[in-house]
Amino acid sequence: MECQCTPEIKERISEYLKNHPYLNLATVSPEGKPMVHSMGYVSAGPVVYMGTGKDTRKFQNIEQNPSVAFTVDEDSLDVFNITGVQIEGKASIVTDENEIQTYIQLVMEKYPFAKDMPENPDNRIIKIEPTKAFFLDYSVEFGFRYEVDY
Repeated sequence: MECQCTPEIKERISEYLKNHPYLNLATVSPEGKPMVHSMGYVSAGPVVYMGTGKDTRKFQNIEQNPSVAFTVDEDSLDVFNITGVQIEGKASIVTDENEIQTYIQLVMEKYPFAKDMPENPDNRIIKIEPTKAFFLDYSVEFGFRYEVDY
């Protein structure tokens, strides 16, 4: 079951992203093969940011095809109360210095241990801006999800 939804659902999505540590990022290789990557991330509203090396498969896939999707959810055996988000979006490489500083601040707030990690000049920051999102809430009804366009 799907429905068009209100700004409150967008806020629930933003809060859900803010309060979870990992996502599963789907990219497509230049050969057209789908790949999924587990990633730590930070968010600003519905926009997510993550760091990765410039030589990783995910980075190379995004350079070739910026269309991505990801999920954030919880491991639960209670299938009648599943919650999570599924997001489709466009990825880009962050180069703006102010946005880089915002990313660093968000990382330090969410992952305080990151201050002890060495800097790597080969790392890049990926930004994903959503185009469509689904908020799963099986407590409403098994299989229920809200649909939101951005």
